[in-house]
Amino acid sequence: MSAIKPMLRCSRGAILAAALALAACTTPPPQPESMRDPQANFAAFRTYGWQQAATVDGKDPPLRLLDQNIRTAVAAEMQKRGYVESATDPDLRIAYETASEQKVESSPVRVGVGMGGMGGSVGVSSPSVRNYQQGTLVIHAIERARNAEVWQGRVSGKMSNGSIDAAAVQRAVATAMRDFPARSTGTQ
Repeated sequence: MSAIKPMLRCSRGAILAAALALAACTTPPPQPESMRDPQANFAAFRTYGWQQAATVDGKDPPLRLLDQNIRTAVAAEMQKRGYVESATDPDLRIAYETASEQKVESSPVRVGVGMGGMGGSVGVSSPSVRNYQQGTLVIHAIERARNAEVWQGRVSGKMSNGSIDAAAVQRAVATAMRDFPARSTGTQ
């Protein structure tokens, strides 16, 4: 894997749509995807910090709140796995990005037949096509010493009406980071 450039390259609309999609996912829950650099020695990593990213516009409270919620959720997941945040020379730099994509969903014609003691019935549904937004959250871990991406987690979800509250963002981040390696307790 190669080094990555600063994150938060998405437009305000894409970030909000992705956050809404991930914050209000419908069943079934999204399945994360992750990649890990086999050369990375996660036992040697102790600290993490943030990859320098494009600044969040201070005039856009929803975007600023989303950034804060994502960072808080990532920090909680890193702490649960035994990593300590460091502003100077961290072993890992963390970055994230969001995106959204318009998708089409269709359902075919369905016919149902029911029989009862006094008669029966037949029901028919018409085919339908719906557009929806699918949002994606990608979290990157970059080894500072090699300037190489050593882990990436991704989760996508279907957008529905909802909010970008901290609990929903925490669930999305926890899902994306499900496979992030924990530090072993015996590592010094």
